[in-house]
Amino acid sequence: MGFIAALGAVAPVALQAEDNRAPVVPMEIEVPEGHTVHFQAYAEGVQIYTWDGASWGASVPEATLYDQDGNVVGIHYGGPTWESNSGSKVVAAVVPPRITVDPDSIPWLRLSAVHTEGPGIFAATTFVQRVNTVGGKAPAMAGNVVGQVARVPYAADYFFFREANH
Repeated sequence: MGFIAALGAVAPVALQAEDNRAPVVPMEIEVPEGHTVHFQAYAEGVQIYTWDGASWGASVPEATLYDQDGNVVGIHYGGPTWESNSGSKVVAAVVPPRITVDPDSIPWLRLSAVHTEGPGIFAATTFVQRVNTVGGKAPAMAGNVVGQVARVPYAADYFFFREANH
């Protein structure tokens, strides 16, 4: 079984369709009061790293987003950006700190929305949490040539929050 197939065996945090509870996370990445979960997606894809001669640099995500029933609902890519199949979109920025829960996986984090557009699942998103990460860390070995690209498989749960009165 390939690594991505093995990642598929990792179950996303289960929520009922009407359940808007936030995941249990370290307090440093909790979303402020007044915001509630309006959507959750399971992502499976890669973190893309480029060797600059000294380090692998920042990663760029490329992932498919699934709802709790396993249906493809959108994509996640650089920005970082989440885009639904219906065209709604949220672009966000990381709010430090990043929390390492599993030393073999990319950190958990909270992001603040900087731009949303279109009607749909990402409309009016205020915060995003990335949790339950598996894989995705930069290679431990140095690259061979400047510009070398490493595509590292990862999976994560993303929780999308809105203002509670929205």
